[in-house]
Amino acid sequence: MTNHPDCLCCQRRPLLQGMAVLLLSPGLVLAQRDDREGVDVGRNSLFSSLVPAETVEQSAAQQYAEMLQQAAAQNALGGKNHPQVRRLRAMAQRIIPHAMGWNPRARNWRWEVNLIGSRQVNAFCMPGGKIAFYSGILDQLQLTDDEVATVMGHEIAHALREHARARMAKNAATDIGANLLSNVLGLGQLGQTVTSYGAQLLTLQFSRKDESDADLVGMELAARAGFDPRAGVTLWQKMAAASRGAPPQWLSTHPSGNTRIADIQANLPKVLPLYARSRNK
Repeated sequence: MTNHPDCLCCQRRPLLQGMAVLLLSPGLVLAQRDDREGVDVGRNSLFSSLVPAETVEQSAAQQYAEMLQQAAAQNALGGKNHPQVRRLRAMAQRIIPHAMGWNPRARNWRWEVNLIGSRQVNAFCMPGGKIAFYSGILDQLQLTDDEVATVMGHEIAHALREHARARMAKNAATDIGANLLSNVLGLGQLGQTVTSYGAQLLTLQFSRKDESDADLVGMELAARAGFDPRAGVTLWQKMAAASRGAPPQWLSTHPSGNTRIADIQANLPKVLPLYARSRNK
């Protein structure tokens, strides 16, 4: 193919070729600094850079507000003086300050923590720091504070690692196919497709690697906040016991089993010193 130095298309070709390599490498991440203390899961996926963070966070805020309105209309939204709401918000106040080290954007997020009355064993943190727990996960599993912190840290980690943002870009790229490279510089069709995926934030499923990363990052967040990271083992044992027959919703999209607990145990030496230091303060 002939190159024309003055042609805008030819000037863009190397960048588009590089983008093609990126899109064909879904596991590609930027290298993580070697000098940080704690777990090592690499940098956020480069796929997330294909979608404006503001777009994803605005969509999440809108969906979260609608969910709270629906819960309130059904008398299923926990009030600010509800014991479990106070418990969750107090724990979040301890964990959130440690989020900034994983994602600088978290400093400006409008964090929210709410409780939804439902038998579902479920919890999530949407992009932009919108956290929700269903009462079922607290009541049915009888979670200790350390175990709740493990769940909260895991869900916050998804937001900090921008897993939803990256997943939306991957899904959009798959749908767009060959048209992606010709539009990506100005978002174009990618932006339109991402907008349609914004409606799926509450049901977006993450990859096994995303879930494993969230386990480890969440464990570190909890440890830095003074919660025992060993609770990850007992949490997943409770989850396994609760999964007789059909697994609970929160477990159905997460990898489970002995491998998961083994990964947590293997990384405990990296976070137990952080926990001990936090407890000594």
